[in-house]
Amino acid sequence: MHQVLLFYKYVTIDDPTALATTVRALAEKYHLLGRVIVAEEGVNATLEGLTADTESFAAEFLADPRFADIDIKKSAGTGTAFPRLSIKVRNEIVGTRFDSVEVDPRVRTAPHLSAAQLHDWYESQRDFVVVDMRNDFEFRSGHFRDSINPNLHASRDLPEAMPILEPLKEKTVVTVCTGGVRCEKMSAYLLSKGFKDVYQLENGIHTYMEEYPGKDFLGTLYTFDNRLVMDFGGEREIVGACRLCNATTETYVNCANLSCHLHFLVCDKCNVPEGAFCSDTCGNTS
Repeated sequence: MHQVLLFYKYVTIDDPTALATTVRALAEKYHLLGRVIVAEEGVNATLEGLTADTESFAAEFLADPRFADIDIKKSAGTGTAFPRLSIKVRNEIVGTRFDSVEVDPRVRTAPHLSAAQLHDWYESQRDFVVVDMRNDFEFRSGHFRDSINPNLHASRDLPEAMPILEPLKEKTVVTVCTGGVRCEKMSAYLLSKGFKDVYQLENGIHTYMEEYPGKDFLGTLYTFDNRLVMDFGGEREIVGACRLCNATTETYVNCANLSCHLHFLVCDKCNVPEGAFCSDTCGNTS
């Protein structure tokens, strides 16, 4: 049996290169594959391996006092979620390019709202708004009921999406993302722009779906690995729609025009053997 580990933490890393070397050695020791980003502001990782190996990795990693309080999210793996091990040192663990003086989750971020609290808010019909801080293509296969999609192509696009979100400044806002790492910065950005009452979903959509399968979150959760989408059971509605004919689907492909390569949803009928094009323009210019 294989298992996927998903974890992050915003914490000052004095020597990111040294930490990257340490994590690589530990991942290789337990034969794990996946992606790890290390920066001066923290660490962000998704790794897969045999369940026993991932548990051993987690035990050793959490022995470091800097990371002892990390809540590592775990899910069933396939053994093929990642083709290789990639560990990189970057300027940020989430590529926002926000002003680091205005937005630093180590200094200020929105309060965490647990999955249980958010579920209670839905059940009690509390007046709040969920803002999905994932990319637009992730939103399309699954999202929280009545949530707002700012149509982001990347996290760094949030400033351009503010006209959509400005009317919510006086509302109670809950930001959501896959595992929580993006919301630390995105919610901090909203606070820096004068939003009055902002929360972030603790440990992300992943944890909510695990604790409340088939409740409030519609569709499937997009994953940045070869699984592409996942769910945790329960009765759920398929909300994904084929880009080409609007039929219900949860299948992602890349546009067959290599100069485009857009990641989009396509149904079985439109996903022809020679490859699907996201538009007639791409099909005619390939």
